[in-house]
Amino acid sequence: MDPAAVSPWRRLTRAVVYAVVVAVPLAMLAFLVRTKYDPLVTLDENLIVAATDYTRGHPRFRSFVDTWELISQPWVMFLVLGLPVTLYVWFGKHLRTRAWWALATMAAGWAIAAVLKLLVRRARPEIEDPFAQHAGFSFPSGHATNNAIVVTVVVLLIWPLVGTGIRRLLVGLGAVWVIVTCADRLFAGAHFLSDVTAGVLLGCGLTAASYAGYLGWRPPTPTDSTTEGSD
Repeated sequence: MDPAAVSPWRRLTRAVVYAVVVAVPLAMLAFLVRTKYDPLVTLDENLIVAATDYTRGHPRFRSFVDTWELISQPWVMFLVLGLPVTLYVWFGKHLRTRAWWALATMAAGWAIAAVLKLLVRRARPEIEDPFAQHAGFSFPSGHATNNAIVVTVVVLLIWPLVGTGIRRLLVGLGAVWVIVTCADRLFAGAHFLSDVTAGVLLGCGLTAASYAGYLGWRPPTPTDSTTEGSD
């Protein structure tokens, strides 16, 4: 047996622990949103009014908000960043199982966010003189969730392939990207603060739990050495 491999029960336990740590605050936030907890509702509404008023009064900033909304679309992030990096790790570095983990995690995150929207069924923010229309339910933010997932997956995908300096740079750039995306959803009037907070919790938490369950797994011994490896 590969000495670097980790037993299935240990990996499962580790993944469950990570998942529970994230699921508890996420479930509490969803409950507060679903029951319209007054302090949270007030905070959300005050912030969305202030953010959209600022956007409405600054045309150049509004143009930036509209542009960022387009480039941070979930399908754009998957096709332009997530999928290419995954294919590079698979075919360029021959880390097939690592690539499969990435694809499965990104797909699962998209699906879970969609289901959670249907369960909570929170309406989009209602603002005076809206400058953009956004369809669907609001909690959690799909942009925040999927950007957090793709960014975190990409960082973990190439983590063992780069040095310390590049790792720090990737973490910094990824954090800035996700924060700007979350802020953009508020300034666009598309989501409340609690929506994007839940999105980041779900995106980063799901990826961490998934990676905890994957790390240490070794596939059956392959016949071709170019297809083995999970790290």
